[in-house]
Amino acid sequence: MSMQTPLGRVRGLGPARSGTSHFWWQRLTAVANIVLTLFLLFSIVFHVGDDYASVTAYLGSPFVSIGLMLFILSVVFHMYLGFKVIVEDYIQHEGWKILFLMGNTFFCIAIGFACLFAVLKLSFGN
Repeated sequence: MSMQTPLGRVRGLGPARSGTSHFWWQRLTAVANIVLTLFLLFSIVFHVGDDYASVTAYLGSPFVSIGLMLFILSVVFHMYLGFKVIVEDYIQHEGWKILFLMGNTFFCIAIGFACLFAVLKLSFGN
């Protein structure tokens, strides 16, 4: 005998209504962050001591720009998911919980767009 409601059985969802997708997105972005952080670190290490023009030219190249944008998207989405879990687990008051979840969403969008704008500005020049 199942403890799920008939609607829950039809949809295939658990009691939290989201199944394990949040868990897998958190793990997927964590692995992506490791790979992309290594890419970023190697990019920085190989250009230590270079002048400003050569570093901006390197960061503006298509391959590196795409890597940086993937890094930004992965880190921001991972940050969004992580803070969402913290708020849902530790904030008990519903009003504060909604306020923090909205603030988290707006903050992550703002940070993501600002970082992507900086990379695009490097890519396409002034």
